[in-house]
Amino acid sequence: MRAMSTVRRFAAAAVAGVLLAAAAACSGDDDGPSPSGAPTSSAGNTSPTASGAASPTAGRPARAPDLSAPDQIARGLEVPWGLAFLPNGDALVAERGTGRIRQVPRAGGQAREVYRVPGVDAAGEGGLLGLAVSPTYASDHYVYAYLTARSDNRIVRFRLPGGGQPEVIFSGIDKSGIHNGGRIAFGPDGMLYAGTGDAGNRGEAQDPDDPNGKILRLTPDGDPAPGNPRPGSPVYSLGHRNVQGLAWDAQGRLFATEFGQNEFDEVNLIQPGRNYGWPEVEGRGDTDGGRFTNPLVTWRTSEASPSGAAIAGGNLYVAALRGQRLWVLPLRGDRLGEPHAELVGRYGRLRTVVTAPDGSLWLTTSNRDGRGNPRDGDDRIVRFPAR
Repeated sequence: MRAMSTVRRFAAAAVAGVLLAAAAACSGDDDGPSPSGAPTSSAGNTSPTASGAASPTAGRPARAPDLSAPDQIARGLEVPWGLAFLPNGDALVAERGTGRIRQVPRAGGQAREVYRVPGVDAAGEGGLLGLAVSPTYASDHYVYAYLTARSDNRIVRFRLPGGGQPEVIFSGIDKSGIHNGGRIAFGPDGMLYAGTGDAGNRGEAQDPDDPNGKILRLTPDGDPAPGNPRPGSPVYSLGHRNVQGLAWDAQGRLFATEFGQNEFDEVNLIQPGRNYGWPEVEGRGDTDGGRFTNPLVTWRTSEASPSGAAIAGGNLYVAALRGQRLWVLPLRGDRLGEPHAELVGRYGRLRTVVTAPDGSLWLTTSNRDGRGNPRDGDDRIVRFPAR
């Protein structure tokens, strides 16, 4: 049996201090803008805006999903957050508050519990968050989870079936009642990417030696991935407030969604070593002579609170919590088309959107998280077939 890999630990602020900073900084991403603390710099229109200069082409062979043909395939879930697919097409879904991982048949039906992650601290926006299935699951059976524990946010892995005690592969990500990040996904290079939040402590986003407010790139064992901007560091990009969406196009380019503070939510094209400005800039603004990288798209926070992201059929899809809609952003050649909203108010708060192995689009609601208005059957997973 392989020896446990060395867990990379970073110095973390005391939890009490982080919570105090968080309370002063923001009322919470899902609730929209903070009543205090104006952004240092921001730019953009009041409607969704797209910047074409740095936008990639999708070139993706998968067909676009048919958003007019919804199929409810699971209901009665408890705040579903992470969603990832097994090789047979079944989905694993993480429930933020219960710590349960439930398996949903690819054709829909009863979601059954297959594992309960121990040590989950579900206070505030924390809990059991992102999920990822190993690219080599057929041989190693590993499932990865990003979770809030008693002392920090961390990434663990365990085997299914069987479960057992999870192995901590990366720890020391500061926790808070807000801004815990939480999205994890394997990229086309086989490395594990993780979006983290600033945990309410803005300065951490600009500290290259701190894992908070970053996108991390790790090996499957949790070590800093080879080829990272700084050898021996897990940091892939910095200057983020709270990243909860990661998606790659057919050319291997990474897009990330990010919650803003008072003014602008973002979609960024992530490039290694780039600084995306938080907290010096919110939305588009002064790049400080190229030190900061502007987002491709911004929205007013009332229109978005963007969480999950997925790419299918030449479009980037973004699930919006406060905005209660699915944003569709066309990828056209070297430009990014004008975003348009779908499913406005139809399902309430939308947390996660993922492209399934068969090309369908799976969407989770988040109406039972204390900020939404639960409807009959909430929370649920809705599938939209490929055209």
